[in-house]
Amino acid sequence: MSNAYFNRELSLLAFHQRVLYQAYDETLPLLERLRFLCIFSTNLDEFFEVRIGGLVEMLELHQASATGPDGVLPEDLLEETAQRAHRLVEEQYQILNHDVLPLLRQNGIRLLRREEWSGPQIDYLRQYFETDVLPVLSPIGLDPAHPFPRILNKSLNFIVELDGKDAFGRSSGRAIVQVPRSLPHILSLPPELTTEGREFVFLSSIIHYFMAEIFIGMKVIASHQFRLTRNSDIFLDEEETEDLLRAVQGKLVYRQYGDEVRLELSDQCPDHVRDFLLERCEIPERGLYRINGPVNLNRLADLFDLVKDSEFYFRPFVQAMPKLPKRSNSYFDVLKKQDILLHHPFDSFNGVVDFLREAANDPYVLAIKQTLYRTGYNSPVVDALVAAARAGKEVTAIVELRARFDEEENVALAERLQRYGIHVIYGVVGYKTHAKMLMVARRENGKLRYYVHLGTGNYHPKTAMIYTDYGLLTSDSAISQDVYRIFLQLSSMGKASKMEALLYSPFTLHKGMLRRIRAERENAEQGKPARIIAKMNSLYEEHLVEELYQASQAGVQIDLIVRGVCQLRPGVAGLSETIRVRSIVGRFLEHTRVFYFENGGEPEVLCSSADWMIRNMFHRVETCFPIKNKKLRERIIDDLHLYLADNTHAWELQSDGNYSHTEPADGEPAVNAQLVLLERWAARQLT
Repeated sequence: MSNAYFNRELSLLAFHQRVLYQAYDETLPLLERLRFLCIFSTNLDEFFEVRIGGLVEMLELHQASATGPDGVLPEDLLEETAQRAHRLVEEQYQILNHDVLPLLRQNGIRLLRREEWSGPQIDYLRQYFETDVLPVLSPIGLDPAHPFPRILNKSLNFIVELDGKDAFGRSSGRAIVQVPRSLPHILSLPPELTTEGREFVFLSSIIHYFMAEIFIGMKVIASHQFRLTRNSDIFLDEEETEDLLRAVQGKLVYRQYGDEVRLELSDQCPDHVRDFLLERCEIPERGLYRINGPVNLNRLADLFDLVKDSEFYFRPFVQAMPKLPKRSNSYFDVLKKQDILLHHPFDSFNGVVDFLREAANDPYVLAIKQTLYRTGYNSPVVDALVAAARAGKEVTAIVELRARFDEEENVALAERLQRYGIHVIYGVVGYKTHAKMLMVARRENGKLRYYVHLGTGNYHPKTAMIYTDYGLLTSDSAISQDVYRIFLQLSSMGKASKMEALLYSPFTLHKGMLRRIRAERENAEQGKPARIIAKMNSLYEEHLVEELYQASQAGVQIDLIVRGVCQLRPGVAGLSETIRVRSIVGRFLEHTRVFYFENGGEPEVLCSSADWMIRNMFHRVETCFPIKNKKLRERIIDDLHLYLADNTHAWELQSDGNYSHTEPADGEPAVNAQLVLLERWAARQLT
């Protein structure tokens, strides 16, 4: 039944398209539109590094069978993704060149082309080139002694055409110059040198203009920007790995030099140079992207640090803090009586940090255990754990070294924690520890009491400002005992413990979700209330999709809010008529995983660190926790209905795989769910 499923890679490209289309939105501040163009660039980089890199590797290993239940073959998929990606990149530069850059100029923010430089500006830039740029350049002439170099992944380079001979009589005719990554991508010109508003120059433009000074005595015929993207996924044979830390450190070296999967090249580059690069990089024609503008558009993100005018950005807001009783001002006192629900970024992540700091300083706290997936080396969370260890408490950190593209930082984090005597565990071989758990063991009246935090997102204060996530602080005995059991299992050996309140992958989460979907189907068949609302980042797990189809055929009303990849095909007669799928793309990255089941009139709400994906259900350690408090449960249900009512930043998935952007009907008020939540929960302190 391959026509019942959408392909993962094509669905992911559709998400990237929705991000790109935010740059069209004229209601957004100008530099926020530019930011979406930059986000699209980084998203597409990762798509090629991981998804396309994986497909290319499959073909090289002669694995030509279908990649999933959609039945698409790898070779066909590479062709289809290339066609769609080329269209998206072309559209990205159309938005940049015809909309965003002209508007920036109209608003006094000018990115100068080389032909626009004045005499005084050229003198200033020549001095900068000679003192700051030239000393760090390492041009490579291409001759028998210097074959085509191994180009660094995603680095910006020039291929230079030369005429003449150098001091040693060499005349290869070509050279490679890498643009230094250690220097700013964009240089702000001094006000006294500007002619109109604020003026900026790309570092690459400076190198291009003064290229002749790199190759003294030779004639520079032309130079052209290019950029290579490589397969950057890390594979570890964990069964053969004795020391995971050293294995990850070793593999990181090779990430920058994996197989080539994409070549971005200036569209002004002549065909003979293009053919030379394609041959040397061993990239097929479909992997070539001719760029009408700055290669690696993400360099424009430097403008966000150079232009601070508030009119060009979203209005800032003040996050709400948990309200603690003034008499005690203690999280422990509050959590003995009630749970605390945090919804970031509307609620401040400082609520979690302050709880951890209080635990670090509390004389009755004996131990702290925490999972760290993407936390950052210099983080207040890490500082609090270090403070607790220095105060003599037993501190255990389960650090997931294999969080993709954060491996290097996590290795450094693990080493820092160990220096302070913190017990560092790298999780379970073969399973990424993706669960977001924090447990505090406190002695009260001669007994241990556990206080826990469970979340849908990472313990990272910066991403908590731009990702939406739920976090639950509780001392509920069933939940906290389950968290204790999971930590015990992760740090020791033994059978999976029976859980009282939590679902836990790879053991009970998948079965628990299937069971709840089936229960809704059975309730519908018996004429009882039946409804499912599920919000997640991605949906790609065949058994869950099949159960949703069967529930739909029984009449269950199913609303799915899936930000990214969605395998399920909604609205198909006889298959999924009662299923609606929407994606919210707005100011914040929707990251909450929350699941609502009508449960025969007694609604159940669960939050989770896991998406409904194969990897989350079977190849990761994940937690899914119930929201027991009725008031907090109703708050989350209200949030879900708000997202379903959004008619400004929502995209609805059609049965043919296309997404249609929602707009208010005539006379209907506009609903922006994220803005409503800001006004409702961020202490109404919009400034």
